Amino acid sequence: MKRKDFLRKGIVGLGTIVALPTVINGCSKDDDGLATGDTSASTSDDDDSSGSSDSCELSPSETAGPFPIVTPADLVRANIVSDRDGVALLITLTIQDKSDDCNALEGVYVDIWHCDSEGNYSEYGGTQMQQTDYTDKHFLRGRQLTDRNGQVSFISIFPGWYSGRAPHIHVEILDTDENSLRVTQIAFPEDTVETVYATSRYNGTPDTANENDNVFSDSLGGNMVDSLTGNTTDGYTLLKTIVV
Repeated sequence: MKRKDFLRKGIVGLGTIVALPTVINGCSKDDDGLATGDTSASTSDDDDSSGSSDSCELSPSETAGPFPIVTPADLVRANIVSDRDGVALLITLTIQDKSDDCNALEGVYVDIWHCDSEGNYSEYGGTQMQQTDYTDKHFLRGRQLTDRNGQVSFISIFPGWYSGRAPHIHVEILDTDENSLRVTQIAFPEDTVETVYATSRYNGTPDTANENDNVFSDSLGGNMVDSLTGNTTDGYTLLKTIVV
């Protein structure tokens, strides 16, 4: 789905979305409403990046990491921003079935989670791995069911980074009985990362490049976004096809 169409039509349960702000300011409570913020327009050209092929290949199977969703069934929502701040990111994922000639896979769960602009995850913390305690928070986590086109969309923010990892998004695909079909991760082009992390609320250049990341180093082509368009003023739109 194109970003402008998504914004014009909105998402069921969210009402009509008038604009997607560039720097999303978190809502006052954890709900599905779109957070309000700077909606000023920009006339700058979009940045494009492609990292996928048209071949029907399974997406890389990756670790769920140390911060998987604790209660995914409680997080059925399209807007996963909650009270976090950052550059707006609209994520549209298309799920395809390898066993069915990579046709769209309808009616499967898509779980998504990533860190905030400062590199922290909700539902965890108070440990050496993450000192800030967000165990009672549920930001930047969500679940949706794919439509007949095998698609889901999430409103989020551009993820930050933490030591030892390149910027990334976690995704898990599950059947209706919640059996896992594939766990994977999404990587970002480093030129866009550099641009986003030069804005406020982010912690500057990551300490780990994609090619040195212990997850992406042997599968970067399959992990990379298919398309990432936009800018730091209007926000970005991420498109990714995941084959299970």
